Amino acid sequence: MTVHATEPRRTESGSILLPPVADRWQRDYATRLVISDFVIVTLTVFGTQVFWLGSHTRGVAGADYLDYTWLSLLLIASWMLMLSLYGTRSPRVIGYGSAEYRAIVDGALRLFGLIAIVSYLAMVDVSRGYILISMPLGLALLILSRWAWRAWLRGRRRRGEMISRVLLIGEEEASERILTELNSQPAAGYVVVGACSPSGLVGGTLGDTGVPVLGNLDHMIDALRVTGADTVLISGESGLPAGKVRELSWQLEAGQHHLIMAPNLTDIGGPRIHTRPVAGLPLMHVETPRYTGRQVVLKRAFDILGSGTLLLLLSPVFLLIMLLVRLSSPGPIFYGQERIGLNGKPFQMLKFRSMIPDADDMLAELLAQQGTSDTPLFKVENDPRITKVGRVLRKYSLDELPQLVNVFLGSMSLVGPRPQREGEVELYDDAARRRLIVKPGMSGLWQVSGRSALSWEDAIRLDLYYVENWSLTGDVNILLRTFKAVVAPGETAH
Repeated sequence: MTVHATEPRRTESGSILLPPVADRWQRDYATRLVISDFVIVTLTVFGTQVFWLGSHTRGVAGADYLDYTWLSLLLIASWMLMLSLYGTRSPRVIGYGSAEYRAIVDGALRLFGLIAIVSYLAMVDVSRGYILISMPLGLALLILSRWAWRAWLRGRRRRGEMISRVLLIGEEEASERILTELNSQPAAGYVVVGACSPSGLVGGTLGDTGVPVLGNLDHMIDALRVTGADTVLISGESGLPAGKVRELSWQLEAGQHHLIMAPNLTDIGGPRIHTRPVAGLPLMHVETPRYTGRQVVLKRAFDILGSGTLLLLLSPVFLLIMLLVRLSSPGPIFYGQERIGLNGKPFQMLKFRSMIPDADDMLAELLAQQGTSDTPLFKVENDPRITKVGRVLRKYSLDELPQLVNVFLGSMSLVGPRPQREGEVELYDDAARRRLIVKPGMSGLWQVSGRSALSWEDAIRLDLYYVENWSLTGDVNILLRTFKAVVAPGETAH
């Protein structure tokens, strides 16, 4: 981990004062991104020129004074500029979340849209190869490279490098909750190294987490030095008056320390949050979840296109599984089960049969034996009803493939809360019922975040986050994670 060259010092009591961790790793990481972006953009643009126009340069039709080599150089410089202007290498977006990918796509679309407009207005016939090849290929390679860099960054963070060391400020209960949330997302790179509370006593800890409480708010600067923290995170439940927060911010060293405010909001997606300064007040606007006609049409078009394509591509797999199910045990190949869908309406969910006949008649007894008949997540541990072939199908989620037909016909979506049985829905509280305001999905957040290992409370929290913060980008991200979970299911799939 990179730190300032400042030597450690000691307080009057003899405790060691560590220098704050620098942001140099962020600059180094951004430099790596600049280099990889430049290589990808250059190879893509000049590769397009050679492939589309040949190795001999020539003038641009309508602008003979400009040959295509110079036009390619101009496009490369413009693309790199757009990547910078749209903040694709900003410390606020790199390494975590979808904002980095969205910025890359937005910058490219606006750049090539501008090129098309300018060439039309100037009556310059720019080669269409730049639009047809450079843009989609460059975008794909840029996103793939950022994904690879993130994988590299996660590896470094697992070794305790390239992280932000966080000092929590606020009531101990709120700080402990924030600590739990940050620890659940290690890829974000925030590691809590200490805390200060209004009534904090030196020597205490945040609950049983082991994170030390280093005193009250007056000890913040000493706590920063002792821990080497570079980030101060103030809880929205801290109860600190605005004047005190401002005083704390004045004590931080510019360029070495960062101040983060954590509002008293949870499970709110970034696109729903907008900050607007008004009369010196940083007003935070939280958009109410809306499912407008445009969103419904966009999601439905995505479902039809995606499920139709997968049904065609996977037809040989369907035939093979149908044969294996037929040979494995007596009974039908497909299994239809009534589930509760959009707005509480029942529908028949299709699956490849993975259990013995009359398996449903045994469910109530098995749930009662393991003591989970009153829990709205009807999962049987070491289920004796599953066939040998069915066990393999369920581990790799192949038994779910017929639900592509449900998606194509409109009773399900590719991504959404998992549909449950009527008995489970009857156990819903008011919060859980919000799962029913969108179509159920073949995959969802909880399926790619632990699957069967998650508790009901965690599963419903993830589903509600999806319902409240739906986006097409999020759907694509979940599907990519689903593919990874299917290929490498791990211990939580059964």
